[in-house]
Amino acid sequence: MEKRRRKWQACLALPGIFLLFNPLNALAQRYHGNWFSHPGMGMGWGMGIFGMIFMIVFWGLIILGVVFLVKWLFGFGNRGANDQSTARALEILKERYARGEIDREEFEARKQDLKA
Repeated sequence: MEKRRRKWQACLALPGIFLLFNPLNALAQRYHGNWFSHPGMGMGWGMGIFGMIFMIVFWGLIILGVVFLVKWLFGFGNRGANDQSTARALEILKERYARGEIDREEFEARKQDLKA
């Protein structure tokens, strides 16, 4: 539970840090008197095709980042490996019980631990 709480704290801290430093960009820009005649506002070709490509790459990275964040938070990627390791541990436990290394009470207790 502690690990999940730390993950949420980290996820909430990142936007806070971004919002804290984002206004510094606006303060660093020069104001030329009229916002509509600011250099680069609709004049010239801009970045053209490269701007469009960079925009697609930018939004693709943002979407991938959100997907990986959700997977990391909720652990969707680890379920298959965990199920396989639990199944293998249960097989080993059954083999030990069949060989007589453990009694029925210990077998049931360990089986319940594996399923929890």
